[in-house]
Amino acid sequence: MSGAEPKRDGSGVVRGVVREYLPGSHAGRVFAFSTLLSAFGTGMFLAGSAVFFTRQAGLSAAQLGAGLSIAAAIGLVALLPLGAVADRAGARPALVGALLWRALCFVALAFVQGPIAFTVAAACQAAAQNITGPVTQALVGTLSEEGDRTRMMAVVRTVRNIGFSLGALAAAPLLLTDSTWLHRGVLLGNALAFVASAVLLARLRLAAPGRAVTVRNPLAAFGAVRDWRYLCLTALNSVLALHMTLLAVGLPLWVTRHEGAPDALVPVMIFVNTVLAVAFQVPFARRVTDPRSGARALRWTGLALAGCAALLAVPAAAPPAVAIGAVLFACVALTAGELWQAAGGWELSYAYAPEDRRNVYLSLFSLGNSAQDMAGPLLVAAVVLPLGALGWFMLAALFVVAALLASLVVPLLDRRPSPGTPTAEAAATTHTPG
Repeated sequence: MSGAEPKRDGSGVVRGVVREYLPGSHAGRVFAFSTLLSAFGTGMFLAGSAVFFTRQAGLSAAQLGAGLSIAAAIGLVALLPLGAVADRAGARPALVGALLWRALCFVALAFVQGPIAFTVAAACQAAAQNITGPVTQALVGTLSEEGDRTRMMAVVRTVRNIGFSLGALAAAPLLLTDSTWLHRGVLLGNALAFVASAVLLARLRLAAPGRAVTVRNPLAAFGAVRDWRYLCLTALNSVLALHMTLLAVGLPLWVTRHEGAPDALVPVMIFVNTVLAVAFQVPFARRVTDPRSGARALRWTGLALAGCAALLAVPAAAPPAVAIGAVLFACVALTAGELWQAAGGWELSYAYAPEDRRNVYLSLFSLGNSAQDMAGPLLVAAVVLPLGALGWFMLAALFVVAALLASLVVPLLDRRPSPGTPTAEAAATTHTPG
């Protein structure tokens, strides 16, 4: 018997990790790098924009908040019509156009004076920002093999999180001074990053052209709302997307209400969530390859988020060790739910979006996240937290019910009449994207 043990091939391990976290095709890698550039710019903007607008551009906090709220509302109204335009143009041209338009908006925002000009520029930027997500998902579907689509979206999300962090770090030195031009440089640097991202995408070669798309009027995109099965999936997914509000609002407010949990836990939780999301989004998504596994991922989402809510039912007078342990385990459970929800939502939203109206349907699906952004903080802050343990258990039950109902909607989507068949009215004009 030989005593020699097989050598562990370190290079093989590295290659395996690279295959796991990088797209396999050249086009996929170019797209990932383009995403990194745009995310880097966005990270700079998020880190420095509030400081610039209130200290250098002369806006009050109230004017800034009102302008952003109006811009967000306009962006939501424009989302479905812009989705129809993206279906007509094709995913790649639409994404390149959105990136260049956003770059122009950030240049304008760098020089705005007064709340009206700020609101107009912010609204133009918000409209292009909202369509970027659905168009990105549609383009990822074009670049990926059928079973690898969700993993590719996970790679994009991981790259985006890294870009956000690097951009925020890059903006920090520029914010240490009172120089208007250095603060303005944060927005101009963001614009430059978007232009570079758009140039890369414009040079990207796709394996096959998109199929013919039939469109007459972008306003007809609101007809997608009549697909009640897809609308139900959107609504249930938005309930499971409450993990975003829990991380941004629920956990921080929970910490402030528990004497045993120091305020310093809040940045620790954000850090834990970010690290876990970057490390595990791709492994979680790798197992989601079809609608059946997508529905299973949403069921796991409901259980994980229910566990998070149950842990947060700890009484306010709990000892420090109990409070700290509960909130940290809740953060881990929340992150697991976030990763499963993202993977399941990507797979199901794309799989059940008709090919000839994919951007419209994906835009509709993204409206669910926007609805969560608006209703979630009110639900958590005004209902769940005041009710204490009862509120958290009610929220846990809501997560479980939403996950189970989402699983029941999937078979209904399988049996629906094909919504991708062009109607007589829509058949008047046919356009083939470039």
